[in-house]
Amino acid sequence: MRKLRTIEIERLSLEEYHQSQKMPLVVVLDDVRSMHNVGSMLRTGDAFRVERVLLCGITGTPPHAEIHKTALGAEDSVDWAYVPSAVKAVRQLKQEGYQVLSVEQAEGSTMLHEFRPLPGERYAVVLGNEVKGVHQEVIDLSDGCLEIPQYGTKHSLNVSVTAGIVIHHFALSRLF
Repeated sequence: MRKLRTIEIERLSLEEYHQSQKMPLVVVLDDVRSMHNVGSMLRTGDAFRVERVLLCGITGTPPHAEIHKTALGAEDSVDWAYVPSAVKAVRQLKQEGYQVLSVEQAEGSTMLHEFRPLPGERYAVVLGNEVKGVHQEVIDLSDGCLEIPQYGTKHSLNVSVTAGIVIHHFALSRLF
């Protein structure tokens, strides 16, 4: 087995990426304070071709050097928009027909491995602030909560790691 060189990996051009079919998944960032986390989530969004990323509240937006450091240009490929609040974003997404799921440890949450996205459905996942998580008002508006089982002493993951796990779960469902 030999590691592939960069030129051997078939990557889409920026134009091809913009024209490509996207996974029917919107990622909503609810007051994510770290620019590095924002950049990482944009980069993960690019890797899995999410439909778009909504940057809400205090979440930083491109152009920003710290976002670019981890996004590595994904801020130019992924469709993103700033929305003043995650509440406003969730309300709009629900009006557009999305099933909105907050990623949070909550009463009645569904463990991620037990959740099966349905073909033909459009989904949005809300990821919260690094310390406080998803705002309760956003959870109240959501159609449910997804939770990643954790077995150690910390019971929390970095928000960009959480995004990668959740987005990958949706990608495994072959929604596109």
